[in-house]
Parts: sequence; structure tokens; C-alpha cells
Amino acid sequence: MNDPKSAGSRWKGAEQLPLAFTHDPASGRDDLLISDPLSAAVTIVDSWPSWPSPVVILTGPVGSGKSHLASIWRQRSGALEIHPKAGSGAAVVAANSPVIFEDVGRQGFDDTELFHVINSVRENGTSLMMTSRLWPMSWTVTLPDLRSRLKAATVVEIGEPDEDLLAQVIVKLFADRQLYIDDKLVLYIVNRMERSLNAAQTIVDRLDRLALARGTRITRLLAAEVLNELGNSGSSD
Repeated sequence: MNDPKSAGSRWKGAEQLPLAFTHDPASGRDDLLISDPLSAAVTIVDSWPSWPSPVVILTGPVGSGKSHLASIWRQRSGALEIHPKAGSGAAVVAANSPVIFEDVGRQGFDDTELFHVINSVRENGTSLMMTSRLWPMSWTVTLPDLRSRLKAATVVEIGEPDEDLLAQVIVKLFADRQLYIDDKLVLYIVNRMERSLNAAQTIVDRLDRLALARGTRITRLLAAEVLNELGNSGSSD
């Protein structure tokens, strides 16, 4: 005779098993979904090397698309990643190649080294892209010459994704997994989720894994469970 508790434990355990299924997210330029919050940043990436200044700073909240755009620019320009710390030699790298410094606020930097990187870029005709959650005037900078250089940079702000973009992103993320869901379900998720591309990625990944673990379709009930689990549920219908 089957033990209900044992059966329940086996079912719960099955949901928690790490799944080996993988997918290849489409993250190239042709896969970029463009809406008003992204349009200025996309334009600056596409216009390289004809930038208005050799230093471009993309700013925006977490999950706004900075990393995707930075990746596209890196592929287009052949940029090398740097971290301007004392003794890193970042200025030497910047003299010979386009360079990129991502997530400035989280990684931090040495004022003098970043100053030398910018000078190297300007003197040698290369390019520097930086990404940050904050505008450069909010960075902790004590070197006056560096602050002056940052004021001369081109700053492009990326806004929070709107509902239309989030819907497109969710459809794309499911399509990357060879999954296609109803438009009404997409709208249901968008109306209740955090307004970020990171949240979209997390929700789609969790829904995909949970549906596979349970052997079921992705339904509104499953979406509600995931949204509640992630703390993204909003008002009732």
C-alpha cells in the first residue's frame, strides 16, 4: 500500500531536483528588442565608432539592458574588459584597443588609474564604454581632474522597461526555450511582475523549470504560484 507521506515527499523532491536542460538565449544585435527606454542607448551603440566623445557611459537601473548592450558593443568593437585599479595596466590596454568597464558602482575604481585610462583613450583615438546604475556625478570621485573628464563624457540613460518591452522580452525568452505561450498569459505576468529585465529572466526560468519538474503546461495558475513565490504578485483581477 502506498504511503501518502512518502508519495508527497517524492513529489516535492522531484520539483527540487536540478534540471539538466539548457537553452541558448539569443543575445546578439538582431535579437535586441527596442523600445523608447532603450532607443538612445541602442543608437549610441550602433553609431560606434562615430561617437560624439570617446567615452560613453550607459546608466540605468538593474535589469534595464545595460549588460546586453555592452555585450553587443564589445562584439562590434572588439573591446577588452578592464578594471581600473592601481597597477592593473588598464591605461596601457586602452591605448591599443577599445575598452569596457562594466558595473562601475559595484566594482569601484582607482581615481588616478581611471583618469589615465580616459587620457589614454583620448590621446590614442580608442574608445571607452562604462556601465553604471548611477550617473557619474554620483560616483565617489575625489580627483578633480577625473571629475572634469567625466563631465566631458557622453552619458546615455536607460529607463525602466515599459510593459510593451517586458511582454516582448517574455515572449522572446520563452521562444529561446522553444516554448510559446498565450498572449493573455504574457499580459497576466507583465501586469504583476517587477519592472525589470532581470525579473523577466527569473520568472521565465522558474516557470520553465517548474513545468518540466511537474510534467505540466505553463498555465496561469503556475504563473501565479511563481509570482507569489518571487514576491511579484500585484492586485487581484
